Amino acid sequence: MPDIMSKAKRSALMARIRSTNTTPEARVFRALRRRRVYFARHVRALPGSPDVVFRNGKVAVFLDGDFWHGWRFGRWEIKLQPFWREKIANNRARDASNFGKLRRQGWKVLRIWEHELERDLARQVERICKAVAARRRRG
Repeated sequence: MPDIMSKAKRSALMARIRSTNTTPEARVFRALRRRRVYFARHVRALPGSPDVVFRNGKVAVFLDGDFWHGWRFGRWEIKLQPFWREKIANNRARDASNFGKLRRQGWKVLRIWEHELERDLARQVERICKAVAARRRRG
């Protein structure tokens, strides 16, 4: 099925999609700050530029959108045009590679999906804090 938008219109629409400082990220950042938890954002020196980084405990957190990072991709990939199927498959492969690189460097990697944040933000923030505390106790 051909795209219903012109290339220029589709390009303008896609350019509006943010990759950093998204609404879910802002909610997590605010919740962590309220708890007086200190963190770095979007650390480009690390593989995948994790959204939230705790250098002391070596914890990297990725806040991933369900569509762009392919949550349960196998269930709905068949519905996509080949371009999007390939794009999301490549995103998933890149994510797996980045997570592996971080783990080999001694980082604890947490992936929090968009729907998990929407369902229970407090629970996900607690999950992050527990992981950081456990890593700091460890050494």
